[in-house]
Amino acid sequence: MTDRLVGQSVKRVDAVGKVTGETAYPGDLSMDGMLHMKVLFSERAHARVVSIDTARAEALPGVAAVFTAKDVPVNEYGLIMPDQPVLCGPGSDKPGTDIVRTTMDQIAVVAAESEGIAAEALKLIEVEYDDLPTVFDPFEAMAEGAPQLHAEKPGNVIVHNRIRRGDMVAGWQAAEVVVEGEYHTSWQEHAYLQPEAGLGYIDEEGRLTVTCAGQWVHEELEQIAHALDLPEEEVRVIHPAIGGAFGGREDLSIQIVLALAAYRLKKPVKLIWSRAESIRGHHKRHPYTVKHKLGATRDGKLVAIEVDIVSDAGAYAYTSTKVLGNATMMSTGPYAIPNVQVDTRTVYTNNIPTGAFRGFGGPQAALAIESQMNKLAEMLKMDPVELRLKNVLHDGVITHVGTPLPGKVSMDEVIETCAERGGWERSNEGWQRSPIGQPDNPARRRGIGFAAGFKNIGFSFGAPEKCTAVVELHGDSEIEKVVLQHAGSDVGQGNHTVMAQMVAEAVGVPLDKIELQMADSVGVGSSGSASASRLTFMSGNSIRGAAEAALKAWQEENRPAVGDYTYIPPKTTPFDPETGQCDPNFAYGYVAEIIELEVDLETGQIELIKVICADDVGKAINPQQVVGQIEGAVVQAQGYAIMENFQMKEGRVLTDQLSTYLIPGILDVPKEVDSVIIEVPNEIGPWGARGMAEMPYIPFAPAVIAAMHDATGLWFDSIPLTPDRVVTRLREAGLGA
Repeated sequence: MTDRLVGQSVKRVDAVGKVTGETAYPGDLSMDGMLHMKVLFSERAHARVVSIDTARAEALPGVAAVFTAKDVPVNEYGLIMPDQPVLCGPGSDKPGTDIVRTTMDQIAVVAAESEGIAAEALKLIEVEYDDLPTVFDPFEAMAEGAPQLHAEKPGNVIVHNRIRRGDMVAGWQAAEVVVEGEYHTSWQEHAYLQPEAGLGYIDEEGRLTVTCAGQWVHEELEQIAHALDLPEEEVRVIHPAIGGAFGGREDLSIQIVLALAAYRLKKPVKLIWSRAESIRGHHKRHPYTVKHKLGATRDGKLVAIEVDIVSDAGAYAYTSTKVLGNATMMSTGPYAIPNVQVDTRTVYTNNIPTGAFRGFGGPQAALAIESQMNKLAEMLKMDPVELRLKNVLHDGVITHVGTPLPGKVSMDEVIETCAERGGWERSNEGWQRSPIGQPDNPARRRGIGFAAGFKNIGFSFGAPEKCTAVVELHGDSEIEKVVLQHAGSDVGQGNHTVMAQMVAEAVGVPLDKIELQMADSVGVGSSGSASASRLTFMSGNSIRGAAEAALKAWQEENRPAVGDYTYIPPKTTPFDPETGQCDPNFAYGYVAEIIELEVDLETGQIELIKVICADDVGKAINPQQVVGQIEGAVVQAQGYAIMENFQMKEGRVLTDQLSTYLIPGILDVPKEVDSVIIEVPNEIGPWGARGMAEMPYIPFAPAVIAAMHDATGLWFDSIPLTPDRVVTRLREAGLGA
């Protein structure tokens, strides 16, 4: 047996290759004789494509083919529902695929001998549009007489979730203090380092193969096979190194058109999007409008809450229904409230679609409930930590969906640990924080804010959930090599390193005996996606099961000994359509955050001084990587809360470059990030692990808003807090120059 590897900060398995540049990303891949592809996007936000004339493009020397809607056998795809055409235009059997509903829609693709020729050919394609009425505001989209984007969703509402619990009349009668607010969030671009890129080809076994960046090889395989009307066994998807995802690769972008061209031409085809094409061509974080009403007694007990949420789904569903489900679940925060009324809707518009992004509805919901809690604390003249601890959920306490949170609920411990780290003290009068000093510069003000939250681990609301691993033990009298086959993708978070640690631990061998065969749809069953903070939890359980089976085979002297195991977690259930009753998730993680900042009253510039982020991760399989995830999430959430101002006008992206869409750089990041790892084991997690990649994101924005209030006395109810917005608010209040 070897020393324990779980819980150790071992070096990443991909470290050397990525640092030296030897690691190949999709854009680095090439094959002899390959063609190059370019995509023609829609020039309209809503129109019928009357005709597409490709003759001049096809006649251009060096052009191998131009593909349009008529060339796609089953012209539809979508992760949750197949409501999006692969290519928009006439010639498909499915009704409605001749309509573009957003400027992100793809009209045609060109395969040519060079990227330059393909780009030139795009200019020669002539598209005739018949414009249709447009709608870009979700509230207008729900109004009577609004343009209908999809016939099967009248009123443009994709889904309406309801939660009804307790007696609202009695709840409001019992409320001695009531806080009301309306909160607004905006779009956010994933801005991963590597834009979409891939290579389509026929492999040595005759399989149509797409090598690209994604988050779930088997799901991509299924959608490619469906759209091209091929048996799934004839399709293969491989994920090499992935330059970031954050949910932005959960829905498909280039995979089907690459597969289409490679299948039809029987040649390798390569596609690399520019940054502008990437920003235009994949979904964004949802803008939310949250109306909130929260009531409590004078001693701080929450008694009633009403929440109304509307999110802009854009032109297609993507994961909007699931994101909304998470926001619905998190809309009341990690608090016990007896009387609850929640209504949430996600709505089609002609904007670019919105979908998965780190936090998956949690940041939008937390912005509202945590801001409401901080406002309520001020009205009650109560410390915000004290108010939270009076109402926090505990083991066995019934939530607003009528069931308790599963496993050990550590929210109180996380809040207390974070508060103590940030200078709060507990006395007979409750939790209190001493006042902080102010900068010498009178134009600058300093403030501290607190917020908390929780995040599901794994798929929710009845979505099928499983994860498969294959472990092979090689050797004669002793195990000389362990091969792990797993389809889980490493999108930069270091999950393959964690898998290597877990299989070495489960088998009982040193890490240098592990060989990884990863993120390939061939040879192993589905892993599920690299999302929902689930992959450590799910892959760990699958690896433990496969290792146990392989060790049993080894003891029976089978050589090589093979273990194949599929882990299936406890079932979850969807919302009851009338009451919201459900068992939504099988595991959660818990987080609390303190932010100390300074704001310049003259310029509106916000500087983050210190972030304290306490996370219950169950068990840190690799503590250094947990710290990395916390620091990365903090900086990304900083962009969301303070800097990133994505702009669309009538469905057209105005900020399609990183020179106009500003994300945090090295000089913007907080001066200090204190990553506090708490380990309260989850009963069903591998080695107690929960998962944590999204948690630090959840409470960040409301903690910033609380710190801004502490610094200025002003509440901000919309993000991002860009300098111009902050200055405008300061001037309205008579602060600053």
